[in-house]
Amino acid sequence: MDVSVIIPTSARPDYLEVALASLAAQVARVAGELVVIDDGPGSAAREATRAVAQRHAARYVAHDRRRGLNAARNTGIANSSGDLVAFVDDDVRAPDGWLQALLEGARAHPEAEAFGGPIRPALEGSRLRMCGREAPAFTSLDLGPEDRETPLLWGANLAPRRSALERVGGFNEALPIGGDEEEWLERLRGAGGHVVYLAAAGLEHRRAGPDARLGALCRAAYGRGRMGPRVSVRKGAAPPLSAELRVLLGCVWHTVRRVCGNGIVLGATALGRVRETLDPGPDDRAPDYASGRSGTMAGRRAALARALDIALNAEALGSHRRALVARRARSAPPQRRVLVLGIDRGGADSLMSAARAELERSRHAVEIAIAPAGDAGKFENLNALLEAHPSSGHDWLVVVDDDVALPAGFLDGFLFVAEALGLRLAQPAQSRRSHAAWGVTRRRLGSLARETAFVEIGPVTALHADTFAELLPFPALRMGWGLDAHWAAIARERGWRAGIVDVLPVEHRLAPAGALYDRAAAEAEAEAFLVGRPYLPRWELERTRVVHRRVP
Repeated sequence: MDVSVIIPTSARPDYLEVALASLAAQVARVAGELVVIDDGPGSAAREATRAVAQRHAARYVAHDRRRGLNAARNTGIANSSGDLVAFVDDDVRAPDGWLQALLEGARAHPEAEAFGGPIRPALEGSRLRMCGREAPAFTSLDLGPEDRETPLLWGANLAPRRSALERVGGFNEALPIGGDEEEWLERLRGAGGHVVYLAAAGLEHRRAGPDARLGALCRAAYGRGRMGPRVSVRKGAAPPLSAELRVLLGCVWHTVRRVCGNGIVLGATALGRVRETLDPGPDDRAPDYASGRSGTMAGRRAALARALDIALNAEALGSHRRALVARRARSAPPQRRVLVLGIDRGGADSLMSAARAELERSRHAVEIAIAPAGDAGKFENLNALLEAHPSSGHDWLVVVDDDVALPAGFLDGFLFVAEALGLRLAQPAQSRRSHAAWGVTRRRLGSLARETAFVEIGPVTALHADTFAELLPFPALRMGWGLDAHWAAIARERGWRAGIVDVLPVEHRLAPAGALYDRAAAEAEAEAFLVGRPYLPRWELERTRVVHRRVP
């Protein structure tokens, strides 16, 4: 039986080195093929990954942009030919005999169409204390010492037959990590397929170096926790908030009673589930350039968000961050020339006049150009304003929507932080009770500002003069969905820093994000615009890269 071993990877050459070292001889022994699918960002990371793959005689295939784990698996299917397609993660170590056990199991169970085996967690160099009464700190699987049929395996050790992949299709690229292999196995079993657990085909799932420390384990566990309710919602079985809170309290009690460090990690998972229940993440069916959620604040969520804003305001006051920013912004940076553009839809609820008055109080040389919306789209109108008010000679361009409330001293403090951190694309954070479609744009506890993968196209967006030649004039779009995802790809290519300034949050509460747009029209416009243009998907856009807590 021909076999292909597929390893999706993303900028983790050290992990990949160990995985390939454990696999190369096993694959060569059975005349199989070893394929590395690089879904990582950046040329430097790709060169390191390519070198590791070549060192172990693995075929190397790279995505032109980051597309996600399921897309990498599908690329592996398309670039391999084995009758058995064995997927492993890049952070595994396969003991000698793993591949032979898979092949023998596939021969022994001709009725089955997918196979997998034990996944044993391996914390290398960690001092995490585990009392042994609870599950390991990260993904594992142990269904006992005997082969058996099973409804579920994990993607770190999953080997379907190619005929099964051809029969039910590949992995769903619209799904993020979490429940993705489960969804594929459900399709297979729904089509009459059988799935078998092979007790002898076990491998190690590693965490090493900084990844094996408590903080890193908790961050990963929190992310898995946030993903859990989304999987439950897809299955129509989401537990209520009360159940999630009971689990969280149980983890806290376990940690204290057993003096168990792993209880802290499990508590992080439970906390992620609580957070996701209160603030649901993206709709998996949404296009990958969109946030996948409305961000609307109402009812219980709005009340909780208001309480969080009060707490965040108290923390900011106690830390003196905002006062220190205001003091330093009186003299730094030197006076800048700032062009402010805005489109005013009019009406009694417009906040444009108040925003204009606040911006005019800045010590910088501010030129403000506001135009009525009319029948044209937002970016068509902005380009008309740019023709009448060229950006040349200005240090910053700031686009302000008509439904946002700016805090006192906004522009001086905002530009001080943006320039001190070297941001070239910047926006203020939104208050917790704002209507914010992108969770990453909401203000964070203890943060002055954060470096992020992108900035949103509203409600307030600032472009440094270094970006004008590349980003201006704006594309002739009415709504502009997908434009910020495209900007993020350009920023990565050019090495521009993008970020969100938390110390001066704005209020965006008059209407939910995108409420005035026809969603189908916005998506159609975005998809036509993004054809042939690079962009980052939402799982990249939602990432915070660096948190700055101290005022420079």
